[in-house]
Amino acid sequence: MASLLNYTFLFFSLSLFIFTTAPSLAQTVAPGPSAPPNNITAILEAGGQYTTFIRLLISTRVDVQLNSQLNNSFNGLTCFAPTDNAFNKLPAGTLNKLTEQEQIELILFHVLPRFYTTAMFGTTSNPVNTQASSSEYGADTLNITSSTSQVNISTGVVNTTITNTLSSSFPLAVYSIDTVLLPYSIFGAKPPAPAPAPKSPKSGNKSPSTAKSPSSSESAPADSNSGINSRGRAMQWTSSFVGLILMSVIFRIF
Repeated sequence: MASLLNYTFLFFSLSLFIFTTAPSLAQTVAPGPSAPPNNITAILEAGGQYTTFIRLLISTRVDVQLNSQLNNSFNGLTCFAPTDNAFNKLPAGTLNKLTEQEQIELILFHVLPRFYTTAMFGTTSNPVNTQASSSEYGADTLNITSSTSQVNISTGVVNTTITNTLSSSFPLAVYSIDTVLLPYSIFGAKPPAPAPAPKSPKSGNKSPSTAKSPSSSESAPADSNSGINSRGRAMQWTSSFVGLILMSVIFRIF
């Protein structure tokens, strides 16, 4: 009987211990904050000042391409996200003047095909390839240098720096910039137009080198002998004419 009481007391004590400690145990094993989503538009929307960049990502369908790569790539991606103020600094109508293909190129130019922390930029080799570095778009690369205080980015057209980190968890890093990265292939200085070819001469106008030279009878001056012969013949005709007149006068007299 004493054993039964002891077991009963032990059972109730254990139940009381579990009941009182269960809440604290639940708090101990509670999950931490969830990792940021592998979705570039979701990260930009949380940033709150990337409306134009998000619109371009969606209208060009580049967001679908990038999110697909994030879920199927071992290298990850890095995105430089221009703020709305960065787009406002562009000349009016800049985006509207771009073709759809050029808009896609512009967006891909802001994405690197691997994950970079800001510390990794200090050891990277230039030029750095972008998602637009292909035969389809041209050699759209960036020059990225890093110091202890900032990361500098140059396109050959504009220069800017990273101003804020929106995400730095593999496989996606997103950094805010205050200038739109303009690729040289679209916005760089264009070579001068070639000079027009010289016009060929018209068929009716002969050049001096090909014009027919005058014949000897047309251009050669008459020599002195021919002039003398002509004057002799004229004198003979005059003498004959005078003789005829004299003969007619004599016949009339007689």
